[in-house]
Amino acid sequence: MIRRLLHPWLTVRAQIALGAVFVAAALPKLADPPGFAEAIWNYQLAPAWLIHPAALTLPWLELLCGLALCLGVWTRAAAAWCAALLLVFATALSVNLARHHPVDCGCFRTQTRARSADERVADMRWAILRDLGLLALAAQILAAGAARRRDLAFSPETDTMEGSPGA
Repeated sequence: MIRRLLHPWLTVRAQIALGAVFVAAALPKLADPPGFAEAIWNYQLAPAWLIHPAALTLPWLELLCGLALCLGVWTRAAAAWCAALLLVFATALSVNLARHHPVDCGCFRTQTRARSADERVADMRWAILRDLGLLALAAQILAAGAARRRDLAFSPETDTMEGSPGA
């Protein structure tokens, strides 16, 4: 079962799916940095001096990671950055959910919509579940990469590690 979860066929599809989501999330933020800065501010978690630098750099990081995953370059680093970002995003949503402070996610659009607090809370719960699902994709990519490196480092013909004195 584990072998199937780490199969290259699945890994490539996980890379493309996660990469496409990150590219799609980055584009509206790149188009409207002030709107994204407002979305970050609404979370009330980051100090004021960090809001604008984060609004300017996070979308570019998302775009770079998404493109790297889609193109199959720097996949380990891109998946690790995506996983870290997803953990931060899910944590920010969870903290605001626990504080009963409904916010618009700011994930795929920067403009806030007129919605009730209950609708925003429901959206926050779905966004957390989505982030956890995307985190599972990142974990699959990282695990498959680690298994592939382990398999490449072990030489079954000599039953030793490549580069060791017995090889």
